[in-house]
Amino acid sequence: MLPAVAVAVAVAVAVAVTVAVAAVPALRHRLARSALLRAAGRYRRRLEGTEVRPSQERRLRRLLPPGTARGSEAFRERHPLGQSCPDAAPGGQVPPLRPWALLRSCWGTDPPLQGSLLYLDALSDAFPQALAPGGTALLSWAPGPRRAPAGWPLPALYCTPAQAGALPSRAAALRVQLLFALRTRTLHVLEAGLATELHDALATLRAGWPELAQDLALGKLSPQPGLPEDVRGRLQALLVPDSARAAELRAECAHGFEGIVRRLWPRLQVVVVGTAHGAEQLYCDGLRQADCRGLPFYCPFYRAAGALLGVNLWPEEPVPRFLLCPDWAFCEFLPCPAEEEPRTVLLDELWEGREYGLVLTARPGEYRCHTGEVLRVTGFHKQCPVVEPVRRESQALSVRGESIPEERFCRSLCRAVGMWPGARLVDYVCVESNLLGASSGGGAPHYEVFVELRGLRDLSEGQRYKLDQCLQEDFPVYKSFRFKGSIGPLRLHLVGAGAFARLREALGPPRPMPRVLGDERLLRLIQGTVIS
Repeated sequence: MLPAVAVAVAVAVAVAVTVAVAAVPALRHRLARSALLRAAGRYRRRLEGTEVRPSQERRLRRLLPPGTARGSEAFRERHPLGQSCPDAAPGGQVPPLRPWALLRSCWGTDPPLQGSLLYLDALSDAFPQALAPGGTALLSWAPGPRRAPAGWPLPALYCTPAQAGALPSRAAALRVQLLFALRTRTLHVLEAGLATELHDALATLRAGWPELAQDLALGKLSPQPGLPEDVRGRLQALLVPDSARAAELRAECAHGFEGIVRRLWPRLQVVVVGTAHGAEQLYCDGLRQADCRGLPFYCPFYRAAGALLGVNLWPEEPVPRFLLCPDWAFCEFLPCPAEEEPRTVLLDELWEGREYGLVLTARPGEYRCHTGEVLRVTGFHKQCPVVEPVRRESQALSVRGESIPEERFCRSLCRAVGMWPGARLVDYVCVESNLLGASSGGGAPHYEVFVELRGLRDLSEGQRYKLDQCLQEDFPVYKSFRFKGSIGPLRLHLVGAGAFARLREALGPPRPMPRVLGDERLLRLIQGTVIS
């Protein structure tokens, strides 16, 4: 009897130890989540009680070298309006998070940490299950310094291994991350650094679901270009065979791809994307209408020129609005339309309903830079302005000074595509003929447009002319130049499936898609994919 009792006791102790060990990560996650949300609540209360002008003056003093004339008025007199902001990739490196960093965040000024705290707070309020451990899948390519995911202070959120996003190939990184996401049926949040990354990952699902299902069933990671063998071995060690999940993937994909995201992850509550306006809006709209039908999209942060400037505290609203945080950067605004003698207004001088060009001082030595971003003030939260991005001035077409903004060009293009039976716009890019050189065929300056479509394999001459006709109807100045012959007819080219995914890989560090190409190397790449 005693040996049997001893065995039973030993088994019970072993089970208890096993359960306790297994519970440690979950307990650690709950404690970290509780501490982060408490810090977030404290910072949010402090932010909502902020006086905007003093906070902006303090931020400016931190950005200026010691001994510099103090105050925004003296600063603006000493430094004329600068040139365009230097190019910078969105996001930033992930700094190590120490316990003291949470305490410091309650009174310090660390935008990446404070922004993520506000994000976690807003997300958990709107979607209570969103911060479950391992309940978030990340689709984000970061080949250089790691780009911080939205919830980086709480790393146990993610079911996708961090090293998968740092692969040298964008396509390989997204496929590996997609495989790990598919392995986890109980996802609550699907997060992408950019909407294009989610778009391209789901395009990989459409094209390669049989191979992905086989990898899931076997618990293996197939060799592929851009996936080093040593990294493949380490990632494959994290997989286990799952024939049931593989069968579910095959069954759902066999029924088509409308609403596929919600069907594959029935507990999914929200899709989080790093950018949902400007060039990325086309992808968000397409995903909402097809693969992600029925799911809300949440864009938590507003960034310009690589600097974090604002946060979206309203996850469930369909149109993202951003509260500009006065202690993250020193911001100035040029009223639109531009005045003859432009003079900037400050953060506490904005008017609701008006549009402004953003001038930014976010780093020491880079003073009063034009970001090329135009914002509309939609209201105020306490004293802080709430804005909506309107357009990127740098992404406007102009061969004769006519200036067609990207968002209005996109509306004209979508209207033209709507006249082509069965066609749906997937992607597009524009080129001004001066970049084409001899390959433009001579003649008057004109636009060339490269489009990827779904549901249409060829374009007739009549269909091609529809876009030029829509532009003439929507832009009287363009119509006038076309009538005079000083702008030639627009030329429209159809490219093959996947052409824009290859273009994005060639762009380098992840950034919103440029709608007006100015790089001959990228132009040659897209020209090589034309099928009609």
